[in-house]
Amino acid sequence: MQLRGENLGGHLARDLLPVYLLHGEEPLLVIEAADAIRSAARRRGFDERTVLTVLPGFSWNELRHAAGTLSLFGGRTLIELRIPGGKPGREGSVAIQEYCLRPSPDCLLLVTLPALDWKEEKAPWVGALAAAGAVVRLVPPGLADLPAWVAGRLARQQQSADADGLRFIAERVEGNLLAAHQEIVKLGVLYPPGALSFGQIRDAVLNVARYDLDNLREALLAGDVARIARTLDGLEQEGEPPPLVLWAMTEELRVLAKMRNGLDLGRPLDVLLREARIRAERQTLIRRAVHRVDRRQTRDALAAAARIDRMIKGLASGDVWDEFRRLALSVTAASTAVRSRAQASASGDG
Repeated sequence: MQLRGENLGGHLARDLLPVYLLHGEEPLLVIEAADAIRSAARRRGFDERTVLTVLPGFSWNELRHAAGTLSLFGGRTLIELRIPGGKPGREGSVAIQEYCLRPSPDCLLLVTLPALDWKEEKAPWVGALAAAGAVVRLVPPGLADLPAWVAGRLARQQQSADADGLRFIAERVEGNLLAAHQEIVKLGVLYPPGALSFGQIRDAVLNVARYDLDNLREALLAGDVARIARTLDGLEQEGEPPPLVLWAMTEELRVLAKMRNGLDLGRPLDVLLREARIRAERQTLIRRAVHRVDRRQTRDALAAAARIDRMIKGLASGDVWDEFRRLALSVTAASTAVRSRAQASASGDG
């Protein structure tokens, strides 16, 4: 069956098919739709999860093996098949069609990939997925529909805005849903539930301190300790809300963690940057930063950010601004593993 993205939630409340294909040009929508399917699968007893990513050298026998392997604990498995290149190739097409002819009753297959063009939508493997389950095309809202989309997102965090406020946000993000998502989350951080005034929205979206926050994010990625210290001192003296500072730093930490994990799994950095939709002007900073840290550093940094969040909420004691400085320093220095590689390289050159 073919399923519209906006109908997926209602569908999952009633039913869960053995196969789903998600595709679309906006990563945010694909990610959220996949999250919805994962949640529905967990509610129905799919306690285990296997992730397969189709990269050069991928063996399609992995799909057959994942579908044929019974859990030692008698659970059911969600198989996530990610095709970042958009096409499975001839062997993959055959493997997917074979699976769809006899889907495992103990598995749910979730296939995700970028937007399909009209030719690929007619491919036999797509037809097989539609016949065995559902193909969900996730279409981003147009500029005219974006204010309503923003209103729906605000409602999720128990906030609302008038038409002028909604239009203001829509115009500022220019149809970039990831940017819109960030601005909406920021409003939830800054203001309590309820109606937002136009002034509150304008001040948050056009916050004059956002340039200082941008400086902080750049310094964090660049590993510029002196600049980080100056920027944090300035933000503290100007009374910048700690939740907003934490949000800005955590956004970069999550990107670094995602890039680092992908590299450790052998995925090309160019592919990771493209999937994350990192702007060209930020890619150089990201490239340098991700080669400076290891997985342990990013994991520990995100754990530290969670502790700071508890401090801000009054659930833990400590000086928030001192913790910001410690957090920044934890990801500005090269990890021990990175230093060891650099030293080994230098010794080899000598």
